[in-house]
Amino acid sequence: MRESPIAIAALRQRISQVEGLRQTETSGVIPLGHSGIDARLGGGLERARLHEIFADTEDASSAGGFASMIVRRAARAGSPVMWLRQEEVQRAGGMLHMPGLIELGIGSVDLVVGVLPDPLSLLRVAADVARCAEVGVVVIELWKNPRPLDLTATRRLAVATEASGVTALLLRVGAEQGPSAAATRWAIRALPALPLEANAPGFPALDIELVRQRGGRTGGRWSVEWDRDQAIFREQGHVATGLPPDAPLPGLVVPAAAGGTARA
Repeated sequence: MRESPIAIAALRQRISQVEGLRQTETSGVIPLGHSGIDARLGGGLERARLHEIFADTEDASSAGGFASMIVRRAARAGSPVMWLRQEEVQRAGGMLHMPGLIELGIGSVDLVVGVLPDPLSLLRVAADVARCAEVGVVVIELWKNPRPLDLTATRRLAVATEASGVTALLLRVGAEQGPSAAATRWAIRALPALPLEANAPGFPALDIELVRQRGGRTGGRWSVEWDRDQAIFREQGHVATGLPPDAPLPGLVVPAAAGGTARA
C-alpha cells in the first residue's frame, strides 16, 4: 500500500525530532520534546541547576507528576535518583504511588526515597546529596514555607548542583513564591485529560507556566500532555504525527497508547 505524502512527511519530521532529542540528552540541557517550551528555554531545561516547581495544595499530585516526568527526561543511565520528602508531607499528601510513577515511565529509573523528620534535616541531607556527583537527579519536596528554606538555603543548593552536575528539583506545594537562587520557576495546574479513540483514557495533562527564568526569557504558559511511550511533552490534543497542530492529519492515524505494560 502506498503511503500518503503527508504521512511520509510526518514520519520524517518525527524521526528528525527524536534524533535531535537524543543528540541533546548528553549535553547541558534536558529537552522536554515540546517545541515551544524547549525554544523558550534555549533548547531545554539546564542540567546541573536548581529548578523550582510550585503548585497549590489541590494540584499537589500534578506537581509531583510533573517532577516525575522531568526525572524521566533527566535521569542518566547508572546514576540514581533521590526523592527526599518531609514526614509531614507523607502525612498530608500520602506516600508516593509507585505504580503511578511506573505508568509515567519512571519504572526504569533507580529511585531512592528518603523521608526526613523536619525541614532543616531535609535541607541538610539535600545539600549533601546535591554535592554527590554520582547522583543524577534529586527531588526535594517541601510543603508551605518552612523557615529554614530561605534565599541562603537555595543558594547553597544551587552552588552544590553547579559544582557536582546534579540536577535538583525543589517541589513546593501550598507555598508562597519568594526570593530564590533557582534557575527556573514553574507553576503547575491540573488539566482534564482528553479521551483517546473509543473513549479510552487520555494522556496525563498539565497546565505549565514558566514563571521565572534566570538569564532568559520569562513567561509562557502551555497546555501539554505527557506521552509516556516517547517520554516527551507535547501540545494537548495534538495527535502524535509530528505535524504542526493546525496541519491536516493523514488518514488512519491512531493515537499511541497511554499505558503499556507496567514493570514492577
